[in-house]
Amino acid sequence: MSLSRIDLFLVLLALGNLHAFVRFWLDKRAAGTGTWRTPEPVLLAAALFGGFGAWLGQHMLRHKTRKEPFRTRLGLTILLHLAGVAGIVWWLRGAAGPF
Repeated sequence: MSLSRIDLFLVLLALGNLHAFVRFWLDKRAAGTGTWRTPEPVLLAAALFGGFGAWLGQHMLRHKTRKEPFRTRLGLTILLHLAGVAGIVWWLRGAAGPF
């Protein structure tokens, strides 16, 4: 069984979203226990590869929802993520033909 390019991209996208959500969950847990926190640039980098997972983690876990400028930076990073996903899907459709 061989995955098509679009299938492989969707698997990587799902893993990126899972990774971003877990990063937010671990940071929320660390905030409650007073242990080492995940730096904000690392959370933003995770959001670049998993925008929905980061957004879901922020809102489901109620983590960093009021902290500025992080909240604005996260929103911009998620928009960049969405533009990247759209661009990759557009490129994959052209390179591989119709789904």
